[in-house]
Amino acid sequence: MSKHILIVDDSDTCRKITRLFLESQLGLEVCGEAVDGVDAIEKARALKPDLVVLDLAMPRMNGVEVASVLRAMMPRVPIVLFTMYDDTVGRALALCAGSNIVVSKPEGGWKLIECVRSLLQAA
Repeated sequence: MSKHILIVDDSDTCRKITRLFLESQLGLEVCGEAVDGVDAIEKARALKPDLVVLDLAMPRMNGVEVASVLRAMMPRVPIVLFTMYDDTVGRALALCAGSNIVVSKPEGGWKLIECVRSLLQAA
């Protein structure tokens, strides 16, 4: 049975590339995409994903704010913060807000896949 993933990123290109990486893997299916933080909360509520891949810098609500809301709304759903930023303060803040793990986009899609698989196996 496939695991359903919600991708949240304000960049159309990043969403497309993330979708390609995730859907290239057996057992992973993207159930939806959101373009900003508010859209993410609405889509998560409607789609009930098994995991959320979330960008940090987005309009309307940033990834840290969204992670906090999603964590309260869906406490057992893993959240991966997938961001261009790779700083210690940002990682600590994201983890405190409810993200399970922070992956920098420069680390690439294979690192994302590795983290997604690990979180889904642990869930």
